[in-house]
Amino acid sequence: MAQALNNRGGVSAGERREWLLFGLLLGPNMLLFAVFTYWPLLYNVYLSFINWNFVRPRRRWVWFDNYIKVLTNDQFWIIVWNTFAFVLLAVTSTLVLGLLLALLLNQRLRYRDSARAVIFSPVVMSGAVIAVVWSYIFDPRYGLLSQILGWVNISSPDWLNDPRYALLAVTVVYVWKNLGYAVVIYLAGLQGIARDLYDAAHIDGAGAWERFWNVTLPGLSPIAFFLSVTSLLACFQSFDITKVLTNGGPANASTTLIFYLYDLGFVSYDAGRAGVVAVILFLIMLVLTLVQVRFTERQVQYG
Repeated sequence: MAQALNNRGGVSAGERREWLLFGLLLGPNMLLFAVFTYWPLLYNVYLSFINWNFVRPRRRWVWFDNYIKVLTNDQFWIIVWNTFAFVLLAVTSTLVLGLLLALLLNQRLRYRDSARAVIFSPVVMSGAVIAVVWSYIFDPRYGLLSQILGWVNISSPDWLNDPRYALLAVTVVYVWKNLGYAVVIYLAGLQGIARDLYDAAHIDGAGAWERFWNVTLPGLSPIAFFLSVTSLLACFQSFDITKVLTNGGPANASTTLIFYLYDLGFVSYDAGRAGVVAVILFLIMLVLTLVQVRFTERQVQYG
C-alpha cells in the first residue's frame, strides 16, 4: 500500500524526514529574523499612528496626524535634502576613489601589502573614535588641516561649526573610514578577471584605456553593483560620525534622516513622529534598492 501511494505521487518517509530536518535547521533562523527584523518594522508602523511620549504609559491613536506634522514641516525637507546630498556624495566618492586605489594597489608595487593594510584599517575601527580624531584635525586653529592650509597662506574655515562645511566634513570622514572596504572588494574583483582577456585585447591592439573600458569595467560590473547597493544602505544608516563630529548641527546643517529619527525618539521622546521618520526612511531605502536592482543590474555582466 505504501509503495502504491508513493507511485501515485504521495510523500515518502524519506522526503518527510528531509522536510522535517529543513524546518529544524531553518526555523530558528527565521524566528530570529522575524523577531529582530519584521517585528520592529511593523512596530514602527504602529508607532507612526499613535501619540505617545516614551516616558508616559498613555497612548492615543491619531491616525495620520503624525505624518501630516512631519511632512508639512519645512525642517524635515531640509533634512531630506541633507540626507540625499550626503548619500550621493559619499557613495560616489567611495566607489570612484575605491576603484582608483584598487587599480593602483593591483600593480606590483613595493610595500603594496602594507599599503593595503593601512587603507583597510579604518574599516575595523570605531566610527566614534575616528570622529574624535578628525574633530582635532578639523580644528580651525591648531588642527592638522589648518596647518597644511597655512603652508599656502589659506585660512582654515571652521569646518564643524560653519553650516556651509559641516555636512562636507562629515562626508569626508565617512568616506575615509569606509574607503578601504570598497578597495578590498574591488581588488578581489580585479584578481578574478582572467588574464587571457587582457592578453587578447593587447594582441588586438587595444591601448590601456580601451582595455580598462572594455575588459576591466565589464569584469568589475558585478562588484560595482554589489558595492553600490551595500554602500547606499550603509550611508542612509550612518549615525556615529555625525553624532560625534557635529551632533547634527549647526542649525541642522548636517542632520540626516537617521539622526533626525534619533533626535525625535530619544531626545524629544516623540515616538509617533520618530515612527513616521523610520517608516519614510525604510520606504526610501526600499525604493532605491528596487530601482538599483531593476535598472542597474541590467548593465551587470556575469561571467
